Amino acid sequence: MRKIMLLWVGMVFAVVATAQDPHFSQFFSSPLTLNPAFTGKFFGTYRVAGNYRNQWPTINNAFTTGTASIDFQVMPNKMATGDAWGVGFMALNDNSSNGAVKFNYGSISTAYHKSLDEDGMHQIGLGIQATYANMLINPSSLNFEDQLTTAGFTRITSEIFNASNLKSNYLDLNAGLLYNGSTNDRNNFYFGISMYHINQPKQTFTGAEYLLKPRTNIHVGAYFPLSPTITMHMSGSQSFQAKSSQTIFGGALQLNATPDQDNPTSLYVGGWMRWRDAIIPYIGIEFNNLRIGATYDYNASSLRTASMNRGGIEVSLIYIRRPNTDRPINCPKF
Repeated sequence: MRKIMLLWVGMVFAVVATAQDPHFSQFFSSPLTLNPAFTGKFFGTYRVAGNYRNQWPTINNAFTTGTASIDFQVMPNKMATGDAWGVGFMALNDNSSNGAVKFNYGSISTAYHKSLDEDGMHQIGLGIQATYANMLINPSSLNFEDQLTTAGFTRITSEIFNASNLKSNYLDLNAGLLYNGSTNDRNNFYFGISMYHINQPKQTFTGAEYLLKPRTNIHVGAYFPLSPTITMHMSGSQSFQAKSSQTIFGGALQLNATPDQDNPTSLYVGGWMRWRDAIIPYIGIEFNNLRIGATYDYNASSLRTASMNRGGIEVSLIYIRRPNTDRPINCPKF
């Protein structure tokens, strides 16, 4: 039985750990999971962000992921013009197999953004992030074939395990670079690269051991005006981990309902595409320094038979406390 248990754990771990890190369709609304170099890169005194995703809910709640973060700038009055130093904290929870496999992460990150010109219109930033990860597998939440009856999984399984909850912990190191630029106060463009699991931490369960493969993410984004009341936002992300890769790209129109106000209300409408997997319509609203977004993945891959075309629902929010200054800071907009 122990060999059977280790085999099952290995299969689950191989799928969860090496095939898919936790990820969001709204990667553009989750700065600290996209690149540690985004820490402190915003126009404000602090930023609070939250994301929730339920992926493939029709396949026994395959993945549910939630994250919350806060980041802020350190000693802004002592920084050179155009420079910024940020510190951030993030918590992330990722459950799979209907809660039988649980991952909890706590991260701290810091980044320094150095101006490349006197006006601060172009910057380059370097960020690092340390993450403590806790993993748990609950065998009592698992169902086996010999339990299945016409009334459901009601029999007692012959696969009797002596193990209780299986736990493992590790420390993870991540880093990233970010270039950010503008030509005026109405546009912005950025290019970044980040790497996660640089130290390839070990994930160990009762004799089974796995090295977490590094994940590299390349991302770009921009916004620019189309008219006094319409702004175009575009972004893309390409990630690589082991033999897996993911490409996602798209954009949204920002429709400014109150262009004459200092803190306008805007509606966002658009969509993204995860290549060979899903079409992702997006809608969002922004008011009083708060932006709320929602997407729904329409699964278009070969998995659509099992998922019934339902990839998953995702919501995000970002609140930025604006500073008491009229001098804007050149930065991407999430």
